Amino acid sequence: MAAEEGVVIACHTKEEFDSQMNKAKAAQKLVVIDFTASWCGPCRFIAPLFVEFAKKYPHVFFLKVDVDEVKEVAAEYKIEAMPTFHFIKDGVKVESIIGAKKDELATKVAHYAAQTAPSASS
Repeated sequence: MAAEEGVVIACHTKEEFDSQMNKAKAAQKLVVIDFTASWCGPCRFIAPLFVEFAKKYPHVFFLKVDVDEVKEVAAEYKIEAMPTFHFIKDGVKVESIIGAKKDELATKVAHYAAQTAPSASS
Protein backbone atom coordinates (compact mmCIF):
# COMPACT_ATOMS: atom_id res chain seq x y z
CA MET A 1 0.00 0.00 0.00
CA ALA A 2 1.43 3.37 -0.98
CA ALA A 3 1.72 6.07 1.65
CA GLU A 4 -1.02 8.60 1.11
CA GLU A 5 -0.09 12.24 1.31
CA GLY A 6 -1.50 14.24 4.15
CA VAL A 7 -2.60 11.35 6.32
CA VAL A 8 -1.39 9.75 9.51
CA ILE A 9 -0.47 6.14 8.78
CA ALA A 10 -1.42 3.78 11.59
CA CYS A 11 0.97 0.85 11.84
CA HIS A 12 -0.70 -2.24 13.29
CA THR A 13 2.25 -4.63 12.93
CA LYS A 14 6.03 -4.44 13.12
CA GLU A 15 6.14 -5.38 9.42
CA GLU A 16 3.89 -2.44 8.49
CA PHE A 17 6.02 -0.12 10.60
CA ASP A 18 9.29 -1.38 9.10
CA SER A 19 7.84 -1.08 5.60
CA GLN A 20 6.84 2.57 6.16
CA MET A 21 10.22 3.37 7.74
CA ASN A 22 12.03 1.81 4.76
CA LYS A 23 9.89 3.79 2.28
CA ALA A 24 10.60 7.02 4.15
CA LYS A 25 14.34 6.32 4.31
CA ALA A 26 14.48 5.42 0.60
CA ALA A 27 12.64 8.65 -0.24
CA GLN A 28 14.83 10.59 2.25
CA LYS A 29 11.72 11.81 4.04
CA LEU A 30 11.38 12.94 7.61
CA VAL A 31 9.33 10.58 9.79
CA VAL A 32 7.41 11.70 12.85
CA ILE A 33 6.18 8.78 14.94
CA ASP A 34 3.38 9.18 17.46
CA PHE A 35 3.68 6.43 20.09
CA THR A 36 0.21 6.32 21.57
CA ALA A 37 -2.25 4.16 23.49
CA SER A 38 -6.03 3.90 23.20
CA TRP A 39 -6.50 4.45 26.96
CA CYS A 40 -4.24 7.55 27.07
CA GLY A 41 -6.15 10.84 27.52
CA PRO A 42 -3.31 13.16 26.44
CA CYS A 43 -2.83 10.98 23.33
CA ARG A 44 -6.46 11.52 22.33
CA PHE A 45 -6.07 15.23 23.06
CA ILE A 46 -3.13 15.66 20.68
CA ALA A 47 -4.26 13.23 17.93
CA PRO A 48 -6.28 15.83 15.94
CA LEU A 49 -3.25 18.15 15.93
CA PHE A 50 -1.07 15.32 14.57
CA VAL A 51 -3.59 14.87 11.73
CA GLU A 52 -3.40 18.63 11.00
CA PHE A 53 0.39 18.39 10.70
CA ALA A 54 0.03 15.51 8.25
CA LYS A 55 -2.18 17.71 6.05
CA LYS A 56 0.09 20.73 6.41
CA TYR A 57 3.33 18.83 5.67
CA PRO A 58 2.50 16.21 3.02
CA HIS A 59 6.21 15.58 2.33
CA VAL A 60 6.65 14.18 5.86
CA PHE A 61 5.71 10.64 6.95
CA PHE A 62 3.46 10.72 10.02
CA LEU A 63 3.19 7.30 11.64
CA LYS A 64 1.07 6.28 14.59
CA VAL A 65 2.02 3.28 16.71
CA ASP A 66 -0.20 1.93 19.49
CA VAL A 67 2.27 0.73 22.13
CA ASP A 68 -0.11 -2.02 23.29
CA GLU A 69 -0.68 -3.27 19.76
CA VAL A 70 2.90 -3.15 18.42
CA LYS A 71 4.94 -3.89 21.53
CA GLU A 72 8.12 -4.81 19.60
CA VAL A 73 8.36 -1.33 18.05
CA ALA A 74 7.62 0.39 21.38
CA ALA A 75 10.37 -1.71 23.01
CA GLU A 76 12.79 -1.03 20.15
CA TYR A 77 12.34 2.73 20.67
CA LYS A 78 12.34 2.39 24.49
CA ILE A 79 8.96 4.07 24.91
CA GLU A 80 8.11 4.63 28.57
CA ALA A 81 5.41 7.31 28.43
CA MET A 82 2.59 8.24 26.06
CA PRO A 83 2.40 10.15 23.94
CA THR A 84 6.01 10.11 22.82
CA PHE A 85 6.96 11.59 19.45
CA HIS A 86 10.14 10.61 17.64
CA PHE A 87 11.59 12.53 14.70
CA ILE A 88 13.55 10.23 12.39
CA LYS A 89 15.75 11.54 9.60
CA ASP A 90 17.69 9.15 7.34
CA GLY A 91 16.87 6.32 9.74
CA VAL A 92 18.31 8.15 12.76
CA LYS A 93 16.38 9.65 15.67
CA VAL A 94 17.13 13.38 15.73
CA GLU A 95 14.62 14.50 18.34
CA SER A 96 11.96 13.23 20.70
CA ILE A 97 9.19 14.85 22.69
CA ILE A 98 7.54 13.12 25.63
CA GLY A 99 4.04 14.28 26.51
CA ALA A 100 1.23 16.14 24.77
CA LYS A 101 3.24 19.36 24.37
CA LYS A 102 1.29 21.04 21.60
CA ASP A 103 3.50 24.10 21.11
CA GLU A 104 6.78 22.21 21.28
CA LEU A 105 5.47 19.60 18.86
CA ALA A 106 4.26 22.28 16.42
CA THR A 107 7.65 24.05 16.59
CA LYS A 108 9.71 20.89 16.06
CA VAL A 109 7.51 19.57 13.23
CA ALA A 110 7.74 22.94 11.44
CA HIS A 111 11.51 23.09 12.01
CA TYR A 112 12.30 19.60 10.70
CA ALA A 113 9.69 19.73 7.93
CA ALA A 114 11.30 22.94 6.63
CA GLN A 115 14.70 21.21 6.54
CA THR A 116 13.31 18.36 4.47
CA ALA A 117 10.92 20.32 2.26
CA PRO A 118 11.18 19.44 -1.43
CA SER A 119 12.88 22.16 -3.42
CA ALA A 120 10.76 24.30 -5.74
CA SER A 121 12.62 22.95 -8.78
CA SER A 122 11.58 19.31 -8.22
